[in-house]
Amino acid sequence: MSRIQPLAPAAAGSFVRLAYRLARRQLGEVPEPFAVTAHHPRLFRTSLRHELGLQRASHVASAPLVELAVYRTGRTVGCSWCVDFGEMLQRMEGLDVERLRHIDDFETHPAFTEDEREVIRLSDAMTATPMTVTDEQVTRLVAQHGRDGALELVYQVAHENHRARFNHALGITDQGYSSGDACRVPWATT
Repeated sequence: MSRIQPLAPAAAGSFVRLAYRLARRQLGEVPEPFAVTAHHPRLFRTSLRHELGLQRASHVASAPLVELAVYRTGRTVGCSWCVDFGEMLQRMEGLDVERLRHIDDFETHPAFTEDEREVIRLSDAMTATPMTVTDEQVTRLVAQHGRDGALELVYQVAHENHRARFNHALGITDQGYSSGDACRVPWATT
């Protein structure tokens, strides 16, 4: 149970209720971080606009690489919700999610390409405290993905750090997306 209860549809305004319906239609259930943020209407709208804008803006770096970097970031931070949701996104992209069981052995496991290893290293370096990103890492990213692709990858990892730390701080845990059977948000009764 999250530290701040999700906003129940009955207590939400019309915009939030519409957003809940759209999320349920697209994802099978309302994401709990979405429903917790809904308590703050301005923050909710800002977050929603940012997520949709980021989705529309990111098309240079390959989606599988972005999803892998985001997954690794959520896992490193310790956000079980992010790991659950990230696995679902990879499954929806038609990716081999079984290989995620070997992500700790990414340096040597044959399921990962050198390009994927580089992106996982970036995720690890950006998620470390303090960050350990090097000039050489960024140079390799730009060489491999172009300036815009490198910027997208760095931005996505930075944004996942934000999401994962937000969810983890509020005690938001996995919701069953990776199993394909997302569970309902436990709406507050008070």
